Amino acid sequence: MVVLGVTGCIGAYKACEVLRELQKRDLDVHVVMTEHATRFVSAMTFEALSGHPVFVDQFALGAESDIRHISLADAADLLLVAPATANAIGKFARGIADDALSTLFLATRAPVLVAPAMNVNMFEHPAVLDNVALLRARGVEFVDPGSGYLACGWLGKGRLAEVPEIVSAALAVLSRRRSLDGQTVVVSAGPTVEDIDPVRFVSNRSSGKMGYRLAEAARDRGARVVLVSGPTSLPAPAGVQVVGVRSAEEMARAVGEHAAGASVVVMAAAVSDYRPAEVAAQKIKKQAGPARLDLVRTPDILRSLGQAKAGRFLVGFAAETENVLEGARQKRREKNLDLIVANDVSGEGSGFGVDHNAAVLIDGQAETELPPMSKRELAQRIWDRVEALRKRHDATATQRPHRVRK
Repeated sequence: MVVLGVTGCIGAYKACEVLRELQKRDLDVHVVMTEHATRFVSAMTFEALSGHPVFVDQFALGAESDIRHISLADAADLLLVAPATANAIGKFARGIADDALSTLFLATRAPVLVAPAMNVNMFEHPAVLDNVALLRARGVEFVDPGSGYLACGWLGKGRLAEVPEIVSAALAVLSRRRSLDGQTVVVSAGPTVEDIDPVRFVSNRSSGKMGYRLAEAARDRGARVVLVSGPTSLPAPAGVQVVGVRSAEEMARAVGEHAAGASVVVMAAAVSDYRPAEVAAQKIKKQAGPARLDLVRTPDILRSLGQAKAGRFLVGFAAETENVLEGARQKRREKNLDLIVANDVSGEGSGFGVDHNAAVLIDGQAETELPPMSKRELAQRIWDRVEALRKRHDATATQRPHRVRK
């Protein structure tokens, strides 16, 4: 079921077309309107088109005396807000719940897709841009407005996206809603820590954010997710089995144990390549002159997984500071990966510890460059690619001719 939110601007009339196009795809559509939206298109129009009562008054009870903003929020497979005014976007971003739509937004756990529509100066205002960025970082998806002549007579970016574009984006979100149902996915995240003595250790700058976003995205697609995480400050994602580890050896054991029953393994963790040869039992005292620390290799988890894939789909990451694509291509081949995510961690505003990243997705046949985006959005794009590659592999296997023994 799709909940269509309509807010108060001239683009509200296009919401009628969006509703009809969704119905043509056999989708049940319920409509929630703001009071201002009813100034442009009547609630009666949407009620006639949808075949359901239109939700405008947040204090009105449903047909069975249920609380509408809770019952609709719980039943929704998608909340699509088209058009979305600057006012509505601001409420969503700041947690303001003072009408039916904004209250439902806070109550739902369904994916949210927003199609903004407003004057170009409003859309480019720093407050609106900040609100959009904040919502994107939280996982809300957007259908960007189009450019051209606006209802106010101005020329620029701000008019509601075309109906086919909005419907296509909605169908894309719905298609991945339960696309991993019944499957087990293992994701590794964060750094590993290699102790030198009881006080000191060797580690890296990974925050774990990319791996946690990947685990949440897989969970939202219906997968049973095991998140093997090194030490991070991130809260454990709801509905995900978190296995905490510290060292590379501990991560290797945990990943190996849980990968046995997984259909996809995503190694997003920044695993230490080396560890101290010996861990001192007591704190090493400072001495005059230079000190020496002998290091030995840690287990190569990706290589081990690639050598014993057993039908699993294997995704790796290549965090590089130079020759990014060359290093990633070589790593994918050497470790027998189905897909590798290459990113330049030396770039400003991307890489370790931040909420955004840019990447190149490399598989055996194509390289797809993705622009900077939130790690939540990047996680969705990575899973979209994983699912497309798996479908292609399954289709190829089905079409492969079989030799018949006589």
